[in-house]
Amino acid sequence: MAKILSLSSQGSYVMLDNGLVKLTILRPQGFLTGIKYGGMDNLLDLKSSETNRGYWDINWSLPGGQDRYQLIKGDDYSVVHSSNESIEVSFRSTYDPSTSGIRLPLSIDLRYILRAGVSGFYCYAIYELPPGCRAFDVAQTRMVFKLRQERFHYMAISDEKQRVMPMPEDLLQNRGKKLIVPESVLLVNPINPHLKGEVDDKYQYSMDNKDGGVHGWISSKPVVGFWVIFPSHEFRNGGPTKQNLTVHTGPACLAMFHGTHYIGEDIMAHFKDGETWRKVFGPFFVYLNSTPNISNAHNLWLDAKKQRLLEEAAWPYDFVSSPYYFTAKERGSVSGRLLVQDRFVSSSLVPAKYGYVGLSVATTEGSWQTESKGYQFWVQTDLNGNFTIKNVIPGAYGLHGWVPGFIGDYLDNARITVSSGSQKQLGNLTYVPIRDGPTVWEIGFPDRTTIGFYVPDVNPMYANKLFLNSPEKFRQYGLWDRYTDLNPKSDQVFTIGVSDPKKDWFFAHVDRRGEANKYLPTQWEIKFNLDSVTSGIYKLRLAMASATRADLKVHINDMDVKHLVFQVQNLGMDNTVCRHGIHGLYRLYSIDISSSLLVKGDNSLFLTQARGGDAICGVLYDYLRLEAPASS
Repeated sequence: MAKILSLSSQGSYVMLDNGLVKLTILRPQGFLTGIKYGGMDNLLDLKSSETNRGYWDINWSLPGGQDRYQLIKGDDYSVVHSSNESIEVSFRSTYDPSTSGIRLPLSIDLRYILRAGVSGFYCYAIYELPPGCRAFDVAQTRMVFKLRQERFHYMAISDEKQRVMPMPEDLLQNRGKKLIVPESVLLVNPINPHLKGEVDDKYQYSMDNKDGGVHGWISSKPVVGFWVIFPSHEFRNGGPTKQNLTVHTGPACLAMFHGTHYIGEDIMAHFKDGETWRKVFGPFFVYLNSTPNISNAHNLWLDAKKQRLLEEAAWPYDFVSSPYYFTAKERGSVSGRLLVQDRFVSSSLVPAKYGYVGLSVATTEGSWQTESKGYQFWVQTDLNGNFTIKNVIPGAYGLHGWVPGFIGDYLDNARITVSSGSQKQLGNLTYVPIRDGPTVWEIGFPDRTTIGFYVPDVNPMYANKLFLNSPEKFRQYGLWDRYTDLNPKSDQVFTIGVSDPKKDWFFAHVDRRGEANKYLPTQWEIKFNLDSVTSGIYKLRLAMASATRADLKVHINDMDVKHLVFQVQNLGMDNTVCRHGIHGLYRLYSIDISSSLLVKGDNSLFLTQARGGDAICGVLYDYLRLEAPASS
């Protein structure tokens, strides 16, 4: 027989209990102070204050002003729904634009849902910008859970990425040594001696939205799993390739909704004077599971993965009480087939095999990457380029896409209006990637990452054992300095037709460490031979997977002004190099090279990372292609 749901109050606390899980929430603020489950009185950290265990927070600023960080808390508590099946409670703060002083100009409603017979609970929030507000910017918002330090030591975010984590004390001065990246700590004298010599950094556990969906921790004595599950990513900013933090030493478990990581200020949400806006973040699901047998602890991860699939199948949920949350029958769908036309690859249309197609309010090619106010709906096409985007919230969208193997971004010319219950059939759509002439040479594979290039082994001084034999060996600390170890005196030279990108093209174009640890500009050379030179304009397609404070210059055959064909300064704020990633904000440049600058026989193209003195600036190239002039 199912346990009866109960809702009770005691002083400034409200308790929700379904017999499996009991939540204790501070009212009217909405801070989650206690989670009772699986024989543990409280899964949350008892050493943390009650406002610092389960909480929402936000980073925001006035235009041109300093970043402001604050906890989000309600002023009014109410019971939104109560039945034998579910209880939903609200903790709301209401912003009045006429109020004096500097306050976050948002009304925010924090909601918690507990359902009968469900081993876990749901969290979501409604952010609303009322009329008459001043301009402001939002950089980040999320929900944070701080778990019991003495119990939760094992984290899991994917089948490959699972480990016993350091203790928070290990990051302090007597046990850890801070490195040049503030978040990176070398574990010198950790409590667990097996971790000695490793680097701890929260960015090592970042995940793309498209690859994430469930992450969490497993405790010992009792063996309990705590999992954050995203049933949908529609309410997260930046689309499928946006990278978000998941877990970190604490033990902390994060539900990231909106952030600037791996992109920078380009993805901040900017609100103008008088603008109105509303967005529902979530719900996400906190899933709890347990086992009496410690030898079965790994099964908790397997069970959490299954639960994620169940939550995705149940989306959109039918038990959410807010009128601003759209149910399945209030949403629509969009179907079609994406084909690619590149006459230098095939004389016929090519199906956009395993491409990404999505709806976003962004209106220009590729700008879905930095879109932060609306919802985004993405799917991957099948082998034949077919796609169906289900459960789309009504609105007007651009249809965006990108296809591995082809450069650039697709954007359909027509805006697509989705209404309640509509099923739009778009038929065949054709993406024509930018192309002038035949390929003279190419380096890499266009997939918006540097995965096909050479990622070095980590300096043994900084190894995180988790990534030693991992497909994500790029997650190691300090790989930028390995460029100097491999090229101590002179820079990388890549010869077309001879060199192998997987061995001879370093994954990040960074500075070289010189004498007295000064970082010096670097100049990469691409050597190529032309049997003949066609009169006209050659095109260099330069696709970047990421850029951080890059001063890039491109010369052809000589280093004087006449042979300078491209330059850009202070490009990018991705911080991908120091945050152990292989992609950030995708950029594509098309560079004209006059045939008069080329010669029959041996030629050289020079890529200069011209900014010195910066260990962690640089460019991550995705793909480079030289095209001959267009034939008539």
